[in-house]
Amino acid sequence: MSGKLSENIAYFARALREAGLPVGPGAVLDAVEAVEAAHIGNKQDFFWTLHAIFVKKREHSEVFEQAFRIFFRRRSLIEKIIATLSPYSPAKEEKPKKPEAGALRAAEALLQAKRNEAPPQEEKIELDARFTVSEREILQSKDFAQMTAEEITYAHRLIDRLELPDDRRPTRRFVAARSGSRIDPRRTFRNTLRSGGGVIKLEYRDRAEKSPPIVAICDISGSMADYTRLFLHFLHTLTDQRKRVHTFLFGTRLTNVTRSLKSRDPDEALQKCSEQVADWSGGTRIGTSLHRFNRQWSRRVLGQGAIVLLFTDGLERDGTEELQQEIDRLHRSCRKLVWLNPLLRFDGFEAKASGIRAILPHVDEFRPIHNLKSMEVLIDALSATGSAAADPKLWLRRVA
Repeated sequence: MSGKLSENIAYFARALREAGLPVGPGAVLDAVEAVEAAHIGNKQDFFWTLHAIFVKKREHSEVFEQAFRIFFRRRSLIEKIIATLSPYSPAKEEKPKKPEAGALRAAEALLQAKRNEAPPQEEKIELDARFTVSEREILQSKDFAQMTAEEITYAHRLIDRLELPDDRRPTRRFVAARSGSRIDPRRTFRNTLRSGGGVIKLEYRDRAEKSPPIVAICDISGSMADYTRLFLHFLHTLTDQRKRVHTFLFGTRLTNVTRSLKSRDPDEALQKCSEQVADWSGGTRIGTSLHRFNRQWSRRVLGQGAIVLLFTDGLERDGTEELQQEIDRLHRSCRKLVWLNPLLRFDGFEAKASGIRAILPHVDEFRPIHNLKSMEVLIDALSATGSAAADPKLWLRRVA
């Protein structure tokens, strides 16, 4: 096999590793041997040969496909590779499709791999970093709407590393326990009969503990688009760490995207959400959307002390009478209602809008959500009893 082909496969493997696929040196050697033994005659055979070696999980298939398309985009390159392996003429290349899930991550991984192979500069400049601010510290307080594409990608990685606190609460059900104050008679009698009744060993039980369900109702109107995408990535991480997380998106209508966010790959999950929602970056009807949620979904998802995260700026286009009734009903149906508003990033924010004043009396906490630092504060607040700084009554007193 020619050295150029081995170099291309090794370079492609490094790009996959940058994109998040677990590709090691052994897999590269296996891929080179598999391509040589397969007697490849067209592009499709070459694709599936590498796919069989490098892809070990279903959620990695989308990223591999996009990386393969970007890497072998030049028609002459793939034809030369196949020509070195088989005497058969390659088939015609298919017309490229619209970018799909994982395309951005794969392109950035290929670019990063190319940067890593760049020759080092002759002249090196040493900088003293003691008086500089790290990139992570800058992104902690940088507004989502002001981030570049590279910063958003790095912010996604930081969001994936967020860990939820242990906020499990006792339920009505009992489970077996090693010790405690409650004796389990049934298990005690059964174990005694099994041992012949000579020795009675007491068995205990205690209340089972579970984390409360989290229900997110997110505004996807035009004024919230820059913040909703990153918050959806946060919800994807939340869904991956917990089982009972329900997500709803609304603009002029309500859409349940809980099943879409359960995809393991974040790019694939966000793509499914965008395909499922028809009113992205449109108008806002908060009252109508909450009415549909209370009527169709509240009894299904608001049980066992659920926490509701209302993600909106509160700028209602319709009247506030319906909004007041529906937000009051939502507040009485859950254990805690937390309103997340990106407008709180402004120092001079005042609760003067009619929609904001209609929502504030019926929420338990009023918090900003515009950067990574506010996300970390939100995670700590999910298990806390409350914070005086997040009291919504403070904002009503300032306007009164």
